[in-house]
Parts: sequence; C-alpha cells; structure tokens
Amino acid sequence: MTSIVSPTQATPTPLTPPPLLAQTGLSAVLGRGRFIGPAALLGPAFVAAIAYVDPGNFSTNISAGSQFGYRLVWVVVIANLMAMPVQFLSAKVGIVTGQSLPEVCHGRYRRSVLWGLWLQAELVAMATDLAEFVGAAIGLHLLFGVSPLPAGIITAVAAIAVLGLQRRGYRGFERAIGFLLLVVLGGFAYQLFRAGADVAAVSGLVPGFDSGDEAFLAVGILGATMMPHVVYLHSALTSRRVGCGDDTERRTLLRFERFDVGVALGIAGLINVSMLLVAAKLFHGRAGTSVSTLIEAHQGLVTILGGGAGLAFAAALLASGISSSSVGTYAGQVVMTGFIARQIPLLLRRLVTMAPALAVLALGVDSTQVLNLSQVVLSFGIPFALIPLLLVTRRRDIMGSFASPRWVTAAMVAITAVVVGLNGFLIWHQLVG
Repeated sequence: MTSIVSPTQATPTPLTPPPLLAQTGLSAVLGRGRFIGPAALLGPAFVAAIAYVDPGNFSTNISAGSQFGYRLVWVVVIANLMAMPVQFLSAKVGIVTGQSLPEVCHGRYRRSVLWGLWLQAELVAMATDLAEFVGAAIGLHLLFGVSPLPAGIITAVAAIAVLGLQRRGYRGFERAIGFLLLVVLGGFAYQLFRAGADVAAVSGLVPGFDSGDEAFLAVGILGATMMPHVVYLHSALTSRRVGCGDDTERRTLLRFERFDVGVALGIAGLINVSMLLVAAKLFHGRAGTSVSTLIEAHQGLVTILGGGAGLAFAAALLASGISSSSVGTYAGQVVMTGFIARQIPLLLRRLVTMAPALAVLALGVDSTQVLNLSQVVLSFGIPFALIPLLLVTRRRDIMGSFASPRWVTAAMVAITAVVVGLNGFLIWHQLVG
C-alpha cells in the first residue's frame, strides 16, 4: 500500500498566523486576577459551539420533532456527547503543536491527499453556508419582512462585520459569538418554558429507526451537530492564542480548555434538545398543525404560544445564522491556509461560498428540504475531519507526552465508526428501500 505520508514534507510548513489569534503568555493571563485571568482563557469552545446550533440544527431538530415526536432524541444526545471529546482533541492539537490541524497535516501528507482533504472541506463549507444563509434570511424575513434574496445579502454583510471584530483582538470576536449563542439559548429556553416538559420524552432515548425518513433526519442531525469544519477551526483558535513555556503550562491550559468545551458544548446540547422537545410537544400529531418548514414552525409557535414565542424563535434563528456564518468563513480560511498554503481575500471567499445559498433564495426552492439535505452532506464530511484528528493525536512524534492513550484512540475509532455506520445505513436504505 502506498503511504500517504510524504517524505519530502516531514517538517510542517510554517504559515502566517490568522489575525484572530494573539500571542499572550499563560502566566501573564492568569496574573490578571483570580477571576479575570481564568475567564480570559475561556472562549474558543464558544466560537466552535455556535456551529452546533446553526440554522441546519433548527431545521433537522424541528423536522424530527414535528414528524416523529421524541423518537430521535437519542440521536441529538449521542451526537452532542460525541462532539465533546472531538472538540477537546482538536483544541489539544492547537495547544500542544502551536498549529491548526490542517497545518499539521500539511507537513506530513502527500500533496494529492492534502488537495483532496481541502476540496472536500470546501464542499462542506458550501453546504454549511447554504444552511446559515438560508436560515438567517428566514429570520430576517420573519422579523422585518425582508424578501429572501436581499436578506441573504444582508446576512453576508453582517457576518463579515462580526468577523471583522477579530482585527481588534480575539476577545471581541469571542464575546460577540458568545452573546449570540446566549440569544439562541434564551430563545429556546423561553419556548421550552412556555411549552412545558413531557415525561414521554424519556422514551426517545432508546435507539432505533422505524423508517428511512427517520434515518435521513438522524444523519442530518449528526451532520448539523458535529460540523466537520469546526473540527479544523478549534485547533486554529487555540494554536496561537495563549503562549505556553513548557508542558506544565500546557497541561494547565488544557484543564481550562476541557472546562471551556464542557460548558460551551453543554449549552449547545441543551439548545438542540430543546428544539426537538418543543417541536415534538407542540406539533407532532396535533390536528390542524402542519409543520414542514421553518416559517410554518414560526407560525405554529405564534398560534399555540403567542407572539412572544414567535419573536424568540425568529431572533434566535437570525442570531444563529449570522454568527455561524462568520465562524464558517473563518473556518474556510483556516482550511485553505493549512492544507494547501494558499489564501484568498475573505470577501472573495464569502462571494464564492454563498453563491449556492443565494441561488436557492432567488429560485424560491423549499428551504427546509434544502437545509436538511445540506446537513446530510455535512455528515458525510465528518469522517474526513475525524480520521486526520485521530491519526495526529495518537502520534508521539507530533504530540509528545500529550499523545492520546489507547483508550482515547479507541473511543475516537468508535465515534468515527458510528458516523460511518449511520452514513452507510442511509445509503443502504436509499438503495435497497
């Protein structure tokens, strides 16, 4: 078998650090105070977490709840639990090596492999943008009555403006994304409070499918939740953010990062579960309530719970679309810079990746079907991010004493197998019926 490791690229090519990141010593950060210092170390996971509650999650979770009740709660829970170790390992690569995952791969894989990884990552980025732009455009329409195509253009401008905050330092960007994440959380916490809890939701924790449609949405939920582009991004967010002088400082920083991941992705998980629970409680099996689109979901919330719930939904959808779009744009730059050592202006990248989304908005295609399909595409891209992460984190020549022990590698293999298995099951079911 031909090795994918290139003997001519044994040393990673040093790349220009993304402008979002700043070099600050760990001791200097912790010296800012008992509370301010540790708080300053938190943030990268919240940037990554916003991708876990993007408009694609709205679409797949609400579709799952309205069509199948609580049947797919187990998929949401498992997807969010699997995302936590994946994101921690990605952040760990950045902290230990001082490089993003694509940069580490750049120095060790053959050109053909690198270009293949980059091309599939760009296709994933377009699928991501499709969900984010369409979702934000729907949010603008629901809040202000803006027609779809202008709403998509406004979304692009807003996303670039949010991303532009990184020019003044990473904290401004992280705070903006964190605030928008809290807007999404607040919106669905309010809806869940108004809708009320249902003990029947516990039955949804039992794994299983009753139909191919359930499998399709399950794969979509997986893609919407694990989001392959943020596997690359998180390593970039931590790679040059805080300087560590030795392994002791790296271990200290990793403890803070573990907490960061747990809190941020815990919030994202609560939001995702809330989406499905609200949809199942209000829309599944309710006579006279047909929910097949996000607009119909909004109308249903207004009808059943009142205008406040509809406003909370629209605001959460808009916040999700704008914030996740800015994060997706930055992730695209990380992928291109790392894998193939190329850069293009952010505006050009935004124009290219948003083209399919603007076409969908202009043609008036069924937005929910497009959103769900885009998330299925994302699911098929997850293994191409997980496998390099697994291979890099287990190697002592890259990670040193921080290389993953066998049980962690085994867990990553199991997570990858679950993703591949669900994707394979969907293909088999579509072919065989």
